[in-house]
Order: sequence, then structure tokens, then C-alpha cells
Amino acid sequence: MTERALRIAVIIPCYNEEVAIADTVKGFREALPEANIYVYDNNSKDQTSARALAAGAIVRVERLQGKGNVVRRMFSDIEADVYVMIDGDATYDPRPARQMIALVAEQNIDMVVGRRVHTESEAYRAGHVLGNKLLTGFLARLFGQRFTDILSGYRVFSRRFVKSFPALSAGFETETELTVHALTLNLPIAEVDTPYFSRPTGSTSKLNTYRDGFRILMVMLGLFKNERPLAFFGLIGGVLGLASLAMAIPVILTFVETGLVPRFPTAILAASVMLLAFLSVVCGLILDTVTRGRRELKRLSYLRTAAPSARFDVAADSSSSSDSAELALTSLAGQ
Repeated sequence: MTERALRIAVIIPCYNEEVAIADTVKGFREALPEANIYVYDNNSKDQTSARALAAGAIVRVERLQGKGNVVRRMFSDIEADVYVMIDGDATYDPRPARQMIALVAEQNIDMVVGRRVHTESEAYRAGHVLGNKLLTGFLARLFGQRFTDILSGYRVFSRRFVKSFPALSAGFETETELTVHALTLNLPIAEVDTPYFSRPTGSTSKLNTYRDGFRILMVMLGLFKNERPLAFFGLIGGVLGLASLAMAIPVILTFVETGLVPRFPTAILAASVMLLAFLSVVCGLILDTVTRGRRELKRLSYLRTAAPSARFDVAADSSSSSDSAELALTSLAGQ
């Protein structure tokens, strides 16, 4: 019996990265010579595709604008056992990729995030550092503290993560969506420190600090509503309930003292707000049941693919019995 080699795909979403893409491809070709390197050009207006092709990458095009759209396309198109996703701006060091792949392939880790470590102030602007810390802290409050750098573009995935990930976002918020997918399914994850460099001269960032930060925040809130509806609507119900009590207590005290309800509009409003509070909690309970069913389906989809460390053996000769071949196929199908 012979063991099939691990298939590694380096996937690079790109938009106007002609200055840096060749260095990115060459760096990963040196670090992972056995890997296939794919560059997905997202409607670049420069020579990104030509320079990636010249550097030895497999170049494809995604017409829908936005990093999330590119990630969805890459995950759909490419077949591999391990996926290394990297930005095309030459800011990440290719050398830790081997360690990150080992975690996936040997320890069944489904997503390894390259935690950015920088020594140059130009590499990671103070505003971006603060924004990342705030968004990471906020996400930890909503879904639990398992990451310290949720916006890193350097990630290694197992096949079962990629093929079970329901990519829905369109832009830079895709990193948040990837993180929440891992957190809500309690998947095995890890972080590895990776050097983070400044962009090459002439290369500019496509990230808008305030606009994209706001979009990421809205995505977090949307995912909180979708993945933890009881907590989301329970919180709204709690706020409405407290508001109702604040309006109702003076009315109740007046009624106890005098036997009269002189402020009917306030009493009606307090009762209406309390009804809304109960309605919100009931909605949360119903949606929580729906979410549990969706999560079970995602978990089952995840389990259909073999674990990263599973070995796909190929018969060395044709003398193997048909019963053995059938047993092997059945085993693979069960995984």
C-alpha cells in the first residue's frame, strides 16, 4: 500500500496588487514547492494577472467585486486537502506556513490563524491595531475568547472546514464570518505568530479603516442575531421590560395610594412595551430552535469530509481482493 501525498493549495485573492503579487507567489513557491498556487484576480485594473502568471501561479478571475466573493469562489472551485489563504500584498512571511500546515495535517486542526507580529510602525498602523483589538474584544464578548487576531488574512484550513463553510459575506468582513463559523461549531482552531511586514513601495491598502470597520461591526451583530438569537432577542426583551417597569412603577404606586389611574396613556404605553418585551423573548426562543437545527445540519456537513490526518491509501498492485476494495470505498464514504 502507498500513501497519497497531501494536496496543498495556496489561494490568493487579489485586487490591483501588481507591485507585490510576484514576490508573494515566489515566496510561497519557495516555502511550499509542492503546493499549487492560485491567484484569483478580482477585476484588477493593472498587471496583477500577468505578473502572477509570470511568477508561476495559476490565475483565475472572479468578476463579483469584494474579497468575500473571491473567497466563496476559491472555496467552491479548488480541491485540496489543506488550503493556505494569504493576501497578495507581500506583508505576510511564507515561512510559518509549514508549521501551520503541520497543525492541520497532524493534529486535525481545522483553522490556523497567523497572528500578526510587527516591528515596523508602517506595517500595522496604530488605528488598525486599535480597531482590531476593539473588534476582537467585541467578538469575544459575543461568541467567546479563542482568538486574538480575528482580522488576519493569513489562514490555513482543512478541507472539511472549507467544504462546510457557508460563505455569505461579500467584502473584508469575510474574516469575521470565518471566525464565527469556527466558534459556533466549536471547531479545533489555533493561532501561530507570524511576522507582518509593511507593504512594498507603490502598493496601497484597499482597506478603509472606518467604513470597513463599521461593516465588520454590523456583520458581527448580524451573526450574533443569527447564531445566538435567544441572547440577542432576550437582551432586547430585557431592555424593553426595564423601560416598561420604569414607566409603570409610578402609575402602580399612585394606584396603590389613591385607587386611581390618572395617567392612562402612560399605563397603556407601559403595558404595550411589556408585551413587546415578551414577544421579543418568544421570538428568541423560536429562532433558537431553528438555529439549533441549522447548526446540526452544518455540523453534519462538516462531518461528511474526512479529518485532516486521515490517510487515503492507494493499492500498490492490482492483486487486492474486491472485498478489500469495497471495504475501503465504504470506509471513505462513511468519513
